[in-house]
Amino acid sequence: MSVTQMRTSAIEGVREFTPQVFGDERGCFASPYQEASFSAALGRPLFPVKDISHNMSARGVLRGIHYTATPPGRAKYVYCPYGRVLDFLVDLRVGSPTFGRWETTELSGADCRALYIPVGVGHAFLSQQDDSIVVYLMSKGYVPEHELAVSPLDAALGLPLPDAPELRLSARDSSAPTLAEAQERGLLPAYDTCRDVEAALWP
Repeated sequence: MSVTQMRTSAIEGVREFTPQVFGDERGCFASPYQEASFSAALGRPLFPVKDISHNMSARGVLRGIHYTATPPGRAKYVYCPYGRVLDFLVDLRVGSPTFGRWETTELSGADCRALYIPVGVGHAFLSQQDDSIVVYLMSKGYVPEHELAVSPLDAALGLPLPDAPELRLSARDSSAPTLAEAQERGLLPAYDTCRDVEAALWP
């Protein structure tokens, strides 16, 4: 029987799941989401999935820090089936006991580790290998005007990134506000609102 290890993150509400990977001369097999393990950790199964997306990134591509205006908000379940990325989660929920805290985890096709990302927690990753793929299972569909970003280069956050010349960012991410600027502009979600929105994901 496949075994999944669970770790509680330093960011409130985040969970990390590492499944057993079965490999032989043909390749490998893994189950990044197993309902029994998820339910044991959170007391309920994964949210009803409304959207499944993925991207492929060359080495040195930095995507994020992305989050969704709340409401409506979006929870995510993320894993990397191929390649290797350095994943970053940042608590953007104003009033959260872990507001402003970040955590980094390596996701790769070798271990198929997955992350449950609550509503209001920002997500970013740095691709460390060409053709790295990141898959997203999401609680809401994509609405462009609801999608926001905080700068991953914010010096006050201090994410452990290589020098900027080695990074490849989109224009949107390059021009994103810092965490302090986003808070001053009222762009960050409130912790209590995020919790209410997340609780309502399960019928």
